[in-house]
Amino acid sequence: MLKTILLGIIQGLTEFLPVSSSGHLVLSQHFLNHGETSGDLSLEVFLHFGSLMAVLIYFRKDIIPLFISLFKWDKGEETKNHHNQIYYILTATFITGIIGIVFKDFIESLFNNALLVSIFLSVTGIIIFFSDKLKSGNLKSGEIGFIKSAFIGLGQAFAITPGISRSGSTIAFSLFTGMKREEAAKFSFILSIPAILGANMMEFKSLTTLNTAEMINYFAGFVAAFVSGYLVIGVLLKMIQKAQLKYFAIYCWIISLVSITLLILGF
Repeated sequence: MLKTILLGIIQGLTEFLPVSSSGHLVLSQHFLNHGETSGDLSLEVFLHFGSLMAVLIYFRKDIIPLFISLFKWDKGEETKNHHNQIYYILTATFITGIIGIVFKDFIESLFNNALLVSIFLSVTGIIIFFSDKLKSGNLKSGEIGFIKSAFIGLGQAFAITPGISRSGSTIAFSLFTGMKREEAAKFSFILSIPAILGANMMEFKSLTTLNTAEMINYFAGFVAAFVSGYLVIGVLLKMIQKAQLKYFAIYCWIISLVSITLLILGF
C-alpha cells in the first residue's frame, strides 16, 4: 500500500506539472522494483481517475458553465463562447484519439523501455524550456478556431508517448497558436478531462479482475493522486503566467541524465 500511495503522489504531481506523469511512473516502478504494478493497467486507471477528480473540482467554476451551455441555444456572446470552447476541446480530443488508436500497440510497447522513456524526458525539457520563450498572445480559448485546436490536439497526441509531458506539450502548442498564457493553461487542464477518460475507458475492464485487498490498495493510490494533483494545480498556473517553466526543464534534464546513467550501469 505504501508503494501504491507513493506512486499516487508521483502521478498526482507529475500529471499536471510539465514533467510527464507516465514517464515518472515507468521509471519509478522500474527503480522501485515494484513488480506487482509494473505495467498494471488497473493501477494506471485508479491513479489517473484521482488526477481527473482534481481537475474537475479545481476548475468547477469553468467546467459547470460549459456543461450548462449544452442546454442553452440563445445567441448571447457568453453562450457562443462556451459552445466554441466545447467544439475546440472536442476537436483536439478527436485528433488525439485517432492518433492514439492507430498507434496504440506501438505506444504501449514504449512503456516497457525505461531507457527510451528517460531520453523522451530530455525532449520534454526542451519543449517546456522554449515554451517560456513564447510570448503570451491575445486569443482566448473560445477564439482559436478549429485548425488551431486540431494543432493543439497533435501536441497532446505527441504526449501519449511516455516521457513526453501532456501538459507541457499542450501548453506549448497553445501558446504557439497565440493564446494568452492563463487561457493556455486552463485549456490544457480542461483538455485533460476527455483525454484521461478516453484512455482509461479503454482499460476499464481490467478493474473487474481486482480482489478486495487490491481495491483497497489502489483506492489509497487514487486518494494520494487526487490530493497531490489538486495541490499542485494552483502553483503551476502561477508559474505559467510568470513564464517560469524553465525550472521544470532543468528538472527533466537532471532526471533524464540520472536515469540514463543508472540504466547503463545496470540498475
